[in-house]
Amino acid sequence: MQPYPARSPEFSAILPGLEESAEIARQLVRTTLNAWEIERLTDSGVLLVTELVANAVQHTNSRYIKVAVSRSNPRFVRIGVVDNARMLPEMTKPGADLLTSGRGLLLVDALCERWGTDMYRLGKRVWGDLLVSPPHEHGGGDGLRGDTAADPPRPPAQRHHARQPAVL
Repeated sequence: MQPYPARSPEFSAILPGLEESAEIARQLVRTTLNAWEIERLTDSGVLLVTELVANAVQHTNSRYIKVAVSRSNPRFVRIGVVDNARMLPEMTKPGADLLTSGRGLLLVDALCERWGTDMYRLGKRVWGDLLVSPPHEHGGGDGLRGDTAADPPRPPAQRHHARQPAVL
């Protein structure tokens, strides 16, 4: 077992809280995944960051948002958006009223292995983890090497959602 870096690699950008910031966020995700040689996650990563930015812009009055792409564990890529609202995101139940909006967190839940919210004194970070490799695959060609154990414990002021495995 090799330890993961004390400071996980992260690429981030502070962007205006505007819809137009989604394109810069998508480029950040594309560039980062390319640098880490895990381009196969690009479509999911771009869609994920688009939804997270849209939620931050539409549901908060944040003047600025922070978009970050990180690897605290070699099995996952975490994409997150920080805004200055302390309101927790709410997943809407599917229904007829979701034809034009309200599907963002449903899509986040479908794209990610897990997602959650970290609360801060002046806001929150909503994040999603994309699976790089299953637990039985180690190292070799997926960017960083390191511990494949679970992520370090998180502070209690967090909401965490783990997808349930599909039953076939």
